[in-house]
Amino acid sequence: MSTTIIGFPRLGEFRELKFTTEKYFRKEISEEELLAAAKELRAKHWNIVKEKGITEIPSNDFSHYDNFLDAAFLFNVVPASVQNLDLSDLERYFALGRGYQGEKGDVRALPMKKWFNTNYHYIVPKFEKDTQVKLAGHKIFDEFQEAKELGLNTRPVLVGPFTFLQLSDFEEGVKAEDFVDSLVAAYQEVFAKLAELGATRIQLDEAALVKDLTAEEKALFLNLYNKLLADKKGLEVLLQTYFGDVRDVYADLVNLPVDAIGLDFVEGKKTLDLVKGGFPADKTLYAGIVNGKNIWRNNYEKSLAVLEQIPAENIVLTSSCSLLHVPFTTANEEFEPAILNHFAFAVEKLEELRDLDAIRNGQGAEALAANKELFATERVGENAELRARIAGLTDADYTRLPAFAEREAIQEEAFKLPALPTTTIGSFPQTKEVRAKRLAFRKGELSQEEYDAFLAETIDEWIKWQEEVGFDVLVHGEFERNDMVEYFGQNLSGYLFSKNGWVQSYGMRGVKPPIIWGDVTRLNPITVKWSSYAQSRTDKPVKGMLTGPVTILNWSFPREDISIKDSTLQIALAIKDEVLDLEAAGVKIIQIDEAALREKLPLRRSDWYEDYLDWAIPAFRLVHSTVAPDTQIHTHMCYSEFTDIIPAIDNMDADVISFEASRSNLEILDELKAKNFQTEVGPGVYDIHSPRVPNEGEIDHTIEAILAKVPSKKVWINPDCGLKTRGIPETKESLIRLVEAAKAAREKL
Repeated sequence: MSTTIIGFPRLGEFRELKFTTEKYFRKEISEEELLAAAKELRAKHWNIVKEKGITEIPSNDFSHYDNFLDAAFLFNVVPASVQNLDLSDLERYFALGRGYQGEKGDVRALPMKKWFNTNYHYIVPKFEKDTQVKLAGHKIFDEFQEAKELGLNTRPVLVGPFTFLQLSDFEEGVKAEDFVDSLVAAYQEVFAKLAELGATRIQLDEAALVKDLTAEEKALFLNLYNKLLADKKGLEVLLQTYFGDVRDVYADLVNLPVDAIGLDFVEGKKTLDLVKGGFPADKTLYAGIVNGKNIWRNNYEKSLAVLEQIPAENIVLTSSCSLLHVPFTTANEEFEPAILNHFAFAVEKLEELRDLDAIRNGQGAEALAANKELFATERVGENAELRARIAGLTDADYTRLPAFAEREAIQEEAFKLPALPTTTIGSFPQTKEVRAKRLAFRKGELSQEEYDAFLAETIDEWIKWQEEVGFDVLVHGEFERNDMVEYFGQNLSGYLFSKNGWVQSYGMRGVKPPIIWGDVTRLNPITVKWSSYAQSRTDKPVKGMLTGPVTILNWSFPREDISIKDSTLQIALAIKDEVLDLEAAGVKIIQIDEAALREKLPLRRSDWYEDYLDWAIPAFRLVHSTVAPDTQIHTHMCYSEFTDIIPAIDNMDADVISFEASRSNLEILDELKAKNFQTEVGPGVYDIHSPRVPNEGEIDHTIEAILAKVPSKKVWINPDCGLKTRGIPETKESLIRLVEAAKAAREKL
């Protein structure tokens, strides 16, 4: 019997790694104490995987920040300026992940992008002219040895060379092909050292193979692997893919001298058809049959039906992708059994793999019977009124009038904002006091009146501060909100909320996606109370802050019994009702965040419109289509590559769009200019995901770069994201510099 997983969650059952690392950042514990805690956590996780009966256990899927950043350090793809800092290896590592500002230097964090179609973000290394690719790290070896000392001969996991090159940045004048030989040599050195330590197989993750590949990219892939596999140093090589199918390279892939190939049978639309056409008898197929991205129980009958059609002689059952993308275990949840039985988090997915393998081998009859019974019962009923409302929608419901150009003139007269208006994205720092008050209120230790008084006082302080600093459009700070999706879900029918369902988003940051259990409708006004209160405290406009329907869907665990399109339209109607209530309450600028618009964009361009954009963009328009011309609609997007869907974003028909742009060096601006982007834009002028405060003149230079590419009348000045996770001193210092820089730029106009 053979089972494995591609990777396991690393934050810990109760986010132990997050809290320990944050203590290290605050200098409350030493580097040695952090490393010891991480080692203990890895041992715990390996033992869990072993005890659940998984026969092949991966190692090096752990990371202190990001696996892609780990690979950059392993292969010396680190700027010389950082290598030369008088810091420890771990300090240099964190400097590139989150920035560093201190007596030993000033380092801006590397760019951060979405990891394919997930809410995980990876750090983007950069190959420069003087980059010397070589084996420079030892983490992969250390962790293999750790597991070996526990009696486990693990399968080390490493980002594959093709994906590493495809997802990295390159300095002007250098290209991926320049590094093929040195990278192959470094990988072979890894192979040799692992073999020397006793490893028998290595997993190379090549998720980039599931995307559309050009002839040049296919040639790069084959060049890399023909050279790499010419000498495997005695190791067996598992080439692992996930998040889709490998239709562009399947014929080449099965002819490579790899020993095993991992394919995704959950998201891979063509995967089953590809293998039914033939799979080599001399290779092992790692069949990704248990969904690594969603939390619903596996339907054993459906999975077994797929497995029966696979002609491979040697099959290892695995997850469709790393279990990094689901919570740790349902054991710490408090749902009723009738609900909980429908969920499988990471630990439970190990059990599902074990069950499926047992059933395939003539055992597990009891597990199969229980699974059949679970799926035979109706889980949730249908809201007939909501379904009728959706069925009655027409093209007019998705069209805002008058057209943008006319609205822009109306709003210019209505708001009379200065050139380069300043604002923030929405949230202000959620201090310990804010979180403590919210928890006390939730526990009943604080009355509604006491909690409201605290929120009003906090909003008053920040409204006054924004006025004093000189912001043009204010925000109330969102102090009443725990999370930009969960807060809305708590006021919508059809949502459930886990107690410990944390999933890693970036670095040590975790999110707790709510679960869409049934049909979604708005239960009551959600944001009107505090948005209208904030507006009553100032003569300046205060933005109403909402999360958009696509982001609410994408940052939830979606249903699998209806389409994500249908779920999104349900949410859109709920948010539309909220928009109209805000407008009626006198809130004239409303921001509807679509931070995760791109998250479920299909990885293949040919699927973009029919499978996603043709309904996701109209869903956003549905939300704001009936507001008055002088109500200004903003939206916000962050940490994704938007340059290739600029026309679709313009088609959202918002009045102002703010983008994350600081970590990507404003690359999006060239595409806005090339596509004659009509919507007003606020490219982020500094990176809020780092504690680093922008230097004097830094924001000024950024604004100059923006104005060189975008007409000044179209530009807003703002940070690149919300400020909830930042501290108050760094936030205020950074925002003061932002406003000063905007005012200086105005004077130059």
